[in-house]
Parts: sequence; structure tokens; C-alpha cells
Amino acid sequence: QVQLVESGGGLVQPGGSLRLSCAASGNIHSITAMGWYRQAPGKERELVAIIISGVSTKYADSVKGRFTISRDNAENTVYLQMNSLKPEDTAVYYCNADIQTGWGATFDDYWGQGTQVTVSS
Repeated sequence: QVQLVESGGGLVQPGGSLRLSCAASGNIHSITAMGWYRQAPGKERELVAIIISGVSTKYADSVKGRFTISRDNAENTVYLQMNSLKPEDTAVYYCNADIQTGWGATFDDYWGQGTQVTVSS
């Protein structure tokens, strides 16, 4: 059993900052990629940022230079530092991770429950 638990969402004014956290727990043998996706009302879920093997990162063009993804491998936790937030960043943010639950097992996709980020004055 694996769980991803997000925290850190909320209401912030344009130009403000928020830091999201996502902790993976349970029967975890190994994690490759961890990332953040978001879904705004009426839109499809989109990739925001991903970090692979704790080193390689990729960002959506819309957040480059404003958001930073990082990972604490020892704590199986991924963070998303969001600066210079804009109203168009408003969405439910979901944590995602590719997790292997045992030696030799496949890597499976896990999702958190989502955390609301609202950017508004």
C-alpha cells in the first residue's frame, strides 16, 4: 500500500509564493520520477514539473523561471516552490510518483488526492 499526501495549497495574491509538499509513504522500494500536475476547471490535467532520479528536471513553459521542483530522497518527499504566482496558476495540484514496491517489481504510477491553489486578489 502506497500513499501520496500533499500539503501547502491555499489562497495567495498575485505575485505571491506558495510551497507545496508531497510525501510518499508505505511499501516503497524505489522511486524514479516524482512530479506535479495541475488541473484547472474545464481544462485537462497538465504537467507542471517533474524530477527524475532526484536530478533531472523538466518544467512546463508557463512556469519556467517561477517554479522550482526539488526532492528529498531520504524522506521520499517532493516539493514545488511557486513564486510570482499568477491568476492563471489557479488549479488543483496533484502529486505523482513512479514507485516500485518490491525488488524486481514493476514501477507503478501513484497519485495524491490534490491540493487547491487559488491565486486571486
